[in-house]
Amino acid sequence: MFTKEAKTKVINDNKTHPEDTGSPEVQIALITSRINYLSKHFETHKQDHHSKRGLLKLVSQRKRLLVYLKNKDPKRYENLIKKLNLRK
Repeated sequence: MFTKEAKTKVINDNKTHPEDTGSPEVQIALITSRINYLSKHFETHKQDHHSKRGLLKLVSQRKRLLVYLKNKDPKRYENLIKKLNLRK
């Protein structure tokens, strides 16, 4: 699914300080990239119900992290939403 280089690139694009690997921004970006991958996967594998359950869990997890970030720091939330193109 993810190569180490792809994951490192996502982390580097979204980290808030040089040692950052676990901030809400990084976590949301990693989950978003996994969601995008699974969405493409379902275009060819429509009957993959086990992975669909995993996708729904990822969407819920991302939603919880977004709510947390919105309550903690609305400015960081707005910047992340624009960066990842999550809200239309």
